[in-house]
Amino acid sequence: MKQIYLDHNATTQVAPEVLEAMLPYFSEKFGNASSLHAFGRDAKVGLENARETCAEVLGAEPAEIVFCSGGTEADNLLLKGAAHALKSKRNRIVISSIEHPAIAQSAAQLASEGFDVQTVPVSSEGFVSPEKLSALVNDNTALVSIMFANNEIGTAQDIPTLVEIAHQQGALFHTDAVQAFGKIPVSIEKLGVDMLSLSAHKIYGPKGMGLAYVRSGVKIDSLVQGGSHEKSRRPGTENVPGAIGMAKAMELAAESVASEYVRLNDLSRLFLERIREQVADVTLNGPEFSEGAMPEKITRTPQTVNLSFAGAEGEALILSLDLEGVAVSSGSACSSGAVDPSAVLLAIGQTPELAKSSIRFSLGRHTTEEEIKHVAEILPPIIERLRRMSPAYANARR
Repeated sequence: MKQIYLDHNATTQVAPEVLEAMLPYFSEKFGNASSLHAFGRDAKVGLENARETCAEVLGAEPAEIVFCSGGTEADNLLLKGAAHALKSKRNRIVISSIEHPAIAQSAAQLASEGFDVQTVPVSSEGFVSPEKLSALVNDNTALVSIMFANNEIGTAQDIPTLVEIAHQQGALFHTDAVQAFGKIPVSIEKLGVDMLSLSAHKIYGPKGMGLAYVRSGVKIDSLVQGGSHEKSRRPGTENVPGAIGMAKAMELAAESVASEYVRLNDLSRLFLERIREQVADVTLNGPEFSEGAMPEKITRTPQTVNLSFAGAEGEALILSLDLEGVAVSSGSACSSGAVDPSAVLLAIGQTPELAKSSIRFSLGRHTTEEEIKHVAEILPPIIERLRRMSPAYANARR
């Protein structure tokens, strides 16, 4: 049976070039980057070269890059670190209603500590309204954190406009760009953000590796203590092979982002078109896909197709497709196993029932047109079978 992987928003395979770059730092260059001898110096050189590469790809300075264990840690470090550093001056934190759990749960913890946490709602397509954000940002706001591209529905925010609103009130701005980088252009200069989070395993790099961008002059408190690594912002022995792998993955992703955008967008549109032709009562979550070349104003990532199939339970769909050799998910991989409907889908106005009937197909570097056509062929009969098993759906259709 042919295996088809359509869960690239959850994780990706390590690219051969990335693995090749990492291997020496598991073997002959295994030293601790903090050691003074030759082994340590070799590791340190590799680590700092990786930092320079990551900074160059983002348009940042090497000193602004903090290596950590992934996007979740970066989100925690930046949100909590900035909030704690500014607590004596400003007390309000503003996030959107469709943030990753790493932000939403960090904000909840800050609220329990006495911070004034405000949540800005989103539209039915997942967009943050500048007007609604502006109504929540005041001169007591320490930080605004809005995800660049949503991991479940693909909506891409107009970050520069939102940054301007925060900066007008003297607030810092953070964006979780984990699902944006490699899919759409990510430039520190064009975004104007003060802080940004990335993860390596979403872009064909190693798991357990990420980075936090912290603009020069921005102060953050460390979450842990135990050394002066990463300029005391993230103590702990550095993951040198991981940093090497992340740098290579970022380099490769940046080189192909324009061409991959068009290819993946075309495949997603083809898939959506075929499903709509064959299946009734299907809803695309998030904005529609654009046509042709990458638009100047990008409103969604090209690889994420989140669909709701009324009357077909999402987990049953996932298991049925898995039996056919197709891997998909029902939303955030960080929420797998959860029985509650997606908070993101509820935030855009879905009913709990429809939210539980939603599936995320996320395409990747190796996804082919043949695979997309095959999934579009086998999916409709599965949906029809599951709907026949749903008394509520059958009664609603009478």
